[in-house]
Amino acid sequence: MKDPLAVRRRLEAVDYLADDGMAMAVFLALELGKPLLLEGEPGVGKTAAAKALARALDTTLIRLQCYEGLTPGEALYEWNYQRQLLAIRLAEARHASLTDADLFAVEFLQERPILRAVRHPGPVPPVLLIDEIDRADDEFEALLFEFLGESGITIPELGTFTATTPPVVVLTSNRSRDLHDALRRRCLYHWIEFPEPGRATEIVRRAVPGATERLIGTATAFVGDVRALGLDKAPGMAEAIDWVAALSVLGAADLAADDVVRTIGAIAKTPDDRAAVAAALAAHQERPA
Repeated sequence: MKDPLAVRRRLEAVDYLADDGMAMAVFLALELGKPLLLEGEPGVGKTAAAKALARALDTTLIRLQCYEGLTPGEALYEWNYQRQLLAIRLAEARHASLTDADLFAVEFLQERPILRAVRHPGPVPPVLLIDEIDRADDEFEALLFEFLGESGITIPELGTFTATTPPVVVLTSNRSRDLHDALRRRCLYHWIEFPEPGRATEIVRRAVPGATERLIGTATAFVGDVRALGLDKAPGMAEAIDWVAALSVLGAADLAADDVVRTIGAIAKTPDDRAAVAAALAAHQERPA
């Protein structure tokens, strides 16, 4: 991808509509070989961006879903203890001996997402998605510093593995906690805003091609309006797409249908939000067409 415009076109070809800022961030990440940290409210398309980038590059997507208590063994690598034990028993049966070097060899290594990305054979680099890094513990971030800075990880028993084809690394965060400055310094950064109305409508149109133009326009505009209501969980593009898909399945052509209120669970995720969205929908339906 020779420039940000080419990035936009390639992403658009796989139905991800990037704005200028996103296209520039992706272009620089690819050109500089730097990890890209994407932040934004839930549902604005951070994870979808990494998936779309993998499709645009026609390469493998490797995903590490972060959560509280994530361990190095689940993210980096583990030793296959069952195979090691079997090897010990076979050696004993043959009256042979095994050294530590025999037991801690590559054949007993179980690759987890990060090591899998480091050892990817290429020639096209994989896209490694480290999703919702803010959900992991602070200590886990420190484990990523070597990898993010050098595209490699050190295994004490075997030495350092460095990627021959460094992966394209995308980290996402919902800002549920502050990330360490050292992690941020290793990454390029982009904040994803909820898209402006025209782009939001086009995103929904591509995601739910069977919906009517009137339904797409009115539903997307309504979601934009309710985001200004101060909800506990403001709906993002993911919720807007789910809602339009649900309405389309029911055969709704716009928001005037009687059963529309029964579908607002797609965009309202708490009882208080449901009441606020239902009231906003009732007011919307009372307006003259």
